[in-house]
Amino acid sequence: MSIVTVKNKYQVVIPQRVREQIGVAVGDILEAKVERGRITLTPKSVVDRAIAEGLEDLRKGRVRGPFNTVEEMIDSLKGRKRRTIAKAS
Repeated sequence: MSIVTVKNKYQVVIPQRVREQIGVAVGDILEAKVERGRITLTPKSVVDRAIAEGLEDLRKGRVRGPFNTVEEMIDSLKGRKRRTIAKAS
């Protein structure tokens, strides 16, 4: 059993052993609720973390594309640059 203290801004530190057992990392989102007189913290799914990271990449401009062909996308993923030909309108 781990004992924690409520700090002055109602913050608590999740003990390392508990964090490791449930796989919580910095930046993860937890759902807090009261169940039968107890506070429970439930990690949201890994998908939620991946979506948050993807949105952060978009905000910071760390994205590639759009691509006109699958070949362009694959070349981009492999770090190859292909000359693009502008399409006539």
